[in-house]
Amino acid sequence: MTEAPLRTPLLRAAEAMAACITDTLTEPPPPDFAADDYGPRSSRWYAQSLSRGAAGVALLHGVRAQTGHGGWEPVHAWLRRATADTLNSGSGAGLWFGAPAVTHALTTAMPHARPAALDTLDHALDDQVERRLAAATARLAARARPSLSEFDLVRGLTGLGAHLLCRASHGPLLRRVLAYLVQLTEPVHTDDEAGRLAPGWWSADPTDREGPEQGGHANVGMAHRITGPLALLALAMRQNIRVPRHAEAIRRICTWLDRWQQTSPAGPWWPEKITVAELRAGKPSMSGPARPSWCYGTPGVARAQQLAGIALDDAARQEAAEEALTRCLADPLQLSRIVDPSLCHGWAGLAATAWYAAADARTADLQKQLPQVVRLLIQHATDTTPARSGLITGAAGIALTLHTIATGTDVRWATSLLIN
Repeated sequence: MTEAPLRTPLLRAAEAMAACITDTLTEPPPPDFAADDYGPRSSRWYAQSLSRGAAGVALLHGVRAQTGHGGWEPVHAWLRRATADTLNSGSGAGLWFGAPAVTHALTTAMPHARPAALDTLDHALDDQVERRLAAATARLAARARPSLSEFDLVRGLTGLGAHLLCRASHGPLLRRVLAYLVQLTEPVHTDDEAGRLAPGWWSADPTDREGPEQGGHANVGMAHRITGPLALLALAMRQNIRVPRHAEAIRRICTWLDRWQQTSPAGPWWPEKITVAELRAGKPSMSGPARPSWCYGTPGVARAQQLAGIALDDAARQEAAEEALTRCLADPLQLSRIVDPSLCHGWAGLAATAWYAAADARTADLQKQLPQVVRLLIQHATDTTPARSGLITGAAGIALTLHTIATGTDVRWATSLLIN
């Protein structure tokens, strides 16, 4: 790992902006508050959201407290807000919402604390993983296609596995999740008349582009898609946590990504999703790279492949992924498509992904792009003032990204995005 060429004045500006944003998030809103996204009666959803609400803000304050840049009272206040109501453990709960989100926020914000409720939360999360694994096993036995929520980062087993990687990396439950992801990569037949083989993550969920011809699709990006499982498998292998056919599954996903990699004057890119019609045609309908976001775009896909290259000791794949990200960061046209400062879709996600990727890079090319990206994040950090205040789509994630870059510290929060 080599240090990125970020000068002291830029780092000071990043921390000053991080502190300024954090100051606006010192105290939680009143209990009856609900962000516009959730409607007038949904304060419970706001409280338990890592993505858009209180759980995510608690994580921000916890990281700052751990690095000596804040006190613990805001952490406690936001966690009290997150746990004011019964935590959701239903089908909509996952790493970014409900009981798993609050558990992840608590254990990341206060890793050395043992509040009385933590054992209960851990057991509840383990039970949820067990239920999800049982449902996935039954679905596999029935030879049905999965929904995205079965395996994605936001609500599925990949997100729950990300938490276990931080919380219980040596436990058997994480290995069972990894074994499931290995099985997910095995090919299946599509529903078209030719019976074509498709990847095991070919989802039953329709896309917004499907017309009368249905058939599901395969997603490519980090949040709801196969590069999330790829990143989790790679991160686990980097920690020497392995299951049977682990490396084979990583290679299978990478080979599929290679198959759908496209070229452009600005460098390699990947389509956001592949439909049955595109599978049949052998090419995507997209004509060029879209927004360079963490969730769908080249940054997330490239970081996952970089992690895969590192895990497999495949220098060629690692360097190719780093080149793809470097060229993406240097393309003004792609950068012009970013319209918000958030982690999920915007400047913070681009900066965080680039920062972690640069720390692992084999050459200095990617690191040379960092100052420009950080300056753009600082410039746009307060472009919008959304009702959301959480980690993934709100102000807390912007502040935490700036703080991490400014201080050069990592408190494992980036596992929420599977970029480290």
